[in-house]
Amino acid sequence: MPYLQIACQLDAGYCQLAEDVLMEHGAMSVTFQDPGGDPVLEPDPGTNPLWERVTVLALFESGADPEALRRRLQSELGEVAVSDWQAQTLRDRAWERAWMDDFHPMRFGERLWVCPSNGRVQEPGAVVLKLDPGLAFGTGTHPTTALCLRWLDSAPMDGAQVIDYGCGSGILGVAALLLGARSCHGVDNDPQALTASRENAERNGVSPRLLLSLTDGTPAPAPADIVVANILSRVLIDLAPRLTGLVRPGGQLVLSGILEEQVLSVVAAYGDGFRFHQPVIEGDWALLIADRTG
Repeated sequence: MPYLQIACQLDAGYCQLAEDVLMEHGAMSVTFQDPGGDPVLEPDPGTNPLWERVTVLALFESGADPEALRRRLQSELGEVAVSDWQAQTLRDRAWERAWMDDFHPMRFGERLWVCPSNGRVQEPGAVVLKLDPGLAFGTGTHPTTALCLRWLDSAPMDGAQVIDYGCGSGILGVAALLLGARSCHGVDNDPQALTASRENAERNGVSPRLLLSLTDGTPAPAPADIVVANILSRVLIDLAPRLTGLVRPGGQLVLSGILEEQVLSVVAAYGDGFRFHQPVIEGDWALLIADRTG
């Protein structure tokens, strides 16, 4: 069966309203990208993504009327400009298989590999994380995730208790468990992220050691040896009191999703209780590692 894909651009502050309208009128999925093609990370519900303008991609069954959808969306958004409207018919195909055909094994650090379930890694001593398309963001292809994965590969994980705050697909928590962590508590504000994390943990044989909860749910995370949060810098700043309390004395805090020019603001939000290492930079993005001293 063919599908209809709608693409358009609008101001980032109207993403949630646009998603609600499109889903109400039959969208099978709605995703956001910046105009350069990068996926939106994991902002809090109702908050704006990082970019001023956002590309909206919505997938419908073939019977949808693209012109009616355009009129409905524009009506709901009022004076907000919806630009670059495109409607494209996508022929029936095995979507997940096609995605995996373009997703090849990727190496992060010395041992850690991420690859689809149909992939093979021949490297001696490789730690292989199997990951297929799922409900939530996170395959390792975005620089912020790649920075975290390389750090996890280099860190002493044996016996560590880890918190993956904003777990998304669960890729960071599952990687930590595969690398030797004793346990991981994954936390997210989206129930679909917990579903994706659980499925990926089961696929990799680590589900008994992964505990999952919503940010406002139970069980609440107990303080851990390592807290990893790959979110947006503004959210990391807002979460500083929360994340600070989740790191045991002597433990480590790992923060990503930060643009290089935002590093000082994020460091300042965590006060005097942490000693920050030199940021690790990849492109425009920074990874911050801090030791809790107090």
